[in-house]
Amino acid sequence: MIAVKQNTIVMRLEDVPEDKVFWCCDGKVLKNLNDLALALKEMTEEIYLSHVNGNKNDFSNWVQDVIGDVTLSHQLKKGKTSFTAARRVRDRLEWLKARA
Repeated sequence: MIAVKQNTIVMRLEDVPEDKVFWCCDGKVLKNLNDLALALKEMTEEIYLSHVNGNKNDFSNWVQDVIGDVTLSHQLKKGKTSFTAARRVRDRLEWLKARA
């Protein structure tokens, strides 16, 4: 397992810059992983599938490109439902917070 530096962990838990927030198609604005976890938990499958389908995975891309968490990004690529994605984000948040 790759070691993650303390400052990297803290950065992954913080809000992203305002110009890098995630805009859900239902109007929700996500600024950090906690926002993502909450949004996925409450999200309908219709909304989820507008962001995740055979052609794209907006959540995985945002987590990798903006948050910088390649591990979580790969886990999100495997998820087929908002429930699974929410669980993976929540588990990753717990892991990061335990090391912050």
